[in-house]
Amino acid sequence: MHYELVHTPDGFARAAKQLAAGHGPFAVDTERASAYRYDDRAFLIQIHRRGAGTFLFQPEGLREELTSALAPAVNGEDWIIHAAPEDLPSLAELGLHPGTLFDTALAGRIAGFEKPNLAAMVAEFCGVELEKGHGREDWSLPTLPREWLDYAALDVIYLPDLAEAQAELLGGLGKLDYAEQEFAHIVDTFAEWTAPTLTWEGLKGVNNLPSALSRAIARAVWEQRNADALRRDISPSHILPSKLIIAIAKEQPRSPADLAAMKGFPARRTGASHKWFRVLRGVYQSDPATWPDKPRNNEGTPGKSAWQRHHPESWDYLQTMRSAIAEAADDMDLPAEVLLTPAVLRETAWALSQGTVSWDTHAVAGLLAEQGARPWQVANTADLFAANRPGEEV
Repeated sequence: MHYELVHTPDGFARAAKQLAAGHGPFAVDTERASAYRYDDRAFLIQIHRRGAGTFLFQPEGLREELTSALAPAVNGEDWIIHAAPEDLPSLAELGLHPGTLFDTALAGRIAGFEKPNLAAMVAEFCGVELEKGHGREDWSLPTLPREWLDYAALDVIYLPDLAEAQAELLGGLGKLDYAEQEFAHIVDTFAEWTAPTLTWEGLKGVNNLPSALSRAIARAVWEQRNADALRRDISPSHILPSKLIIAIAKEQPRSPADLAAMKGFPARRTGASHKWFRVLRGVYQSDPATWPDKPRNNEGTPGKSAWQRHHPESWDYLQTMRSAIAEAADDMDLPAEVLLTPAVLRETAWALSQGTVSWDTHAVAGLLAEQGARPWQVANTADLFAANRPGEEV
């Protein structure tokens, strides 16, 4: 196996020139280090193209130079990626965007494979057993072991052969159009992508905090953790797990000793209990008028418990539609969430049950399209919503 590791501006330019001279789609992958670093940026970018070879790019410290070299060669071109939504955000941050896409993970799911991981797909379609096991390594290290680099190169070398074989299978199954619509949707989704702004309100469980004081604690601890993680460029979870932040907010410890005794608190770190209690003391001494109110969900569907409690007939309709979509997906040998995403299913069922849209198939089709369903999804689900209207015989 031959590949080249490039980590200088001259190397970027030379590799980009060779890639541009190749033929066929660009097979692309990234290795990131969000378990170790503050964000999910790419620390290694693998690109393979027939007639050009395989290149592993290390962009850290030279991200602008990498973009300047690679963007003219790869942007707007045909790409192949396995599980593209995982890689495209970090590539978009570098200003790198596909023109068209073939996602070999999604293709496997649409073809009916229950576990379309890369190793399984390459074994199934290419007859090659990949050596796996390095996906969780710290790819931010400046010097990477040879076995890690071998692993990274293998993630792209077989993608062109895999994509061709999957496209042939999907065509034979009558599903290639479904896949192409899904691929185009992914491209559109990340075409203008920017990293979301992180806030304390994104903590899992924050909406269940019982009081304004508990929310103020969660906010203060999260903001301190975020500032520390950003300054040190480490994963926030290495400082305090998010679950622990929620636990602190609920228990409201009243001394450093109380804090240190909490399960999961890093009490062995020198000064940790006193440092974090200073944050809590600042909240306890602050004006309650500054504590955050509980967020209200005034848009879209209600939460599960509120939906069940206050809109039981509508909730029953949602369950009926979940079963109908699952049955239709099974008949098509598709995962139910590929036939129609859970979010679109919920929003559509809610709108119909609230009488904001008429129940005829044409109107339902328009609603599904507004919610983001692709044409093939609309064609295969609109009549199900209309046919399963509450109180109607199916």
